[in-house]
Amino acid sequence: MFVVKRSKNNPILAPEKAHPFESYCAFNGNPIKVGHNIHLLYRAQSLPEAFENNHLSFSVIGRAISSDGLHFSNREEFIKPECVWERFGLEDPRVTKLGGKYYIFYTAISAYPFNTPEGIKVGLAISPDMKTVSEKHLITPFNAKAMTLFPEKINGKYVAMLTANSDRLPSHITLAEFKKVEDMWDQKYWKKWYREMDKHLIIKGDDIDRIEIGSCPVKTKDGWLLICCRIQNHASPERVFAIEAYLLDLKNPKKVIGRTRFPLLVPEETYEKEGLIVNTIFPSGALIKKDKLLIYYGATDTTCAVAEVNLEALLLCMKVPRVEDGFKRLTPGPILVPSSGRPWESKAVFNPASIFLGGKFHILYRAMSQDNTSTIGYLQSKNGTEISYKSEDPIYTPREPFEKKRIPRIRDFY
Repeated sequence: MFVVKRSKNNPILAPEKAHPFESYCAFNGNPIKVGHNIHLLYRAQSLPEAFENNHLSFSVIGRAISSDGLHFSNREEFIKPECVWERFGLEDPRVTKLGGKYYIFYTAISAYPFNTPEGIKVGLAISPDMKTVSEKHLITPFNAKAMTLFPEKINGKYVAMLTANSDRLPSHITLAEFKKVEDMWDQKYWKKWYREMDKHLIIKGDDIDRIEIGSCPVKTKDGWLLICCRIQNHASPERVFAIEAYLLDLKNPKKVIGRTRFPLLVPEETYEKEGLIVNTIFPSGALIKKDKLLIYYGATDTTCAVAEVNLEALLLCMKVPRVEDGFKRLTPGPILVPSSGRPWESKAVFNPASIFLGGKFHILYRAMSQDNTSTIGYLQSKNGTEISYKSEDPIYTPREPFEKKRIPRIRDFY
């Protein structure tokens, strides 16, 4: 069993009025270790400005630095819109170090309204030192988000994941492989890849829930750990944002070898319920710190937050076949069944309560007759599973007026 704990420091990053570029919101932070520090790249938005009879908030990628992953300073604009394909903003960065360079994938917005799928694609900025950006590239010619690179080559290839068709249902989590880095921004490669997208599926979406990559893949001894967002009943006003996790095979990340059976987090705290987009949490990064997994996430599209979970316990619960924890069945079947020889318990026996006294288990249970009259039976057991004594008659039967069944009268039916 594992427990996910929110940080007492939440939110760890909030809009800073003194900085115009992030005066409206600062969220969806993605962490990476740089030397002895942790750099957090995040989506920063300015206050809404007038644009063609509308008030729009434009986004850039900000950067903050921390020594512990919780307290950040030195906040500044890091990547700004410069190209036509990102002219309306940059969102939700994911950064990976590979071969001495930092590859920063982000959502590039090129059209208005901002939710136009054809104007939402993946962009890439490459940095040699996490201080400057040396080059930029448009990656996908189709609607996609949340692209992230694995931190090492797999089977001799560069490997990335991305959410394809991210702004229409069904969206899918997919895999892309490249012989060389330059293939990442080869439009011919992507057009062929898109035609054959079914071959590249890792997690296939449906028409009910929207699923999207959250973190960069984190390498563990058991597999690649991926934190994702599932928006349950996406089209419904009662939709639910949930954070979940998948475990991918180390040598073949297209193969899912484990997953969480229930959400790691859903909106519960005030900062997750009240903000620009209410009742919203979105995972954006993950980091291993000693025996803990830190999960970074955006809250209500307003702030950055973080939660932690014991990594070993999480992985144990995710494995397939399931590793059950907590309870073990001691018998192949029930220890007590209805008895036709005792009318008072001939229909059902259930809901036991037990106490261990005097070296034996004393068990009370609810018994039900064929006319649905409930009484209390009693039995004893030396080991909790084998019955050593059982009462011939119930030890308690209905006796008070409020315990007895009410006999309906004719007028009750009119």
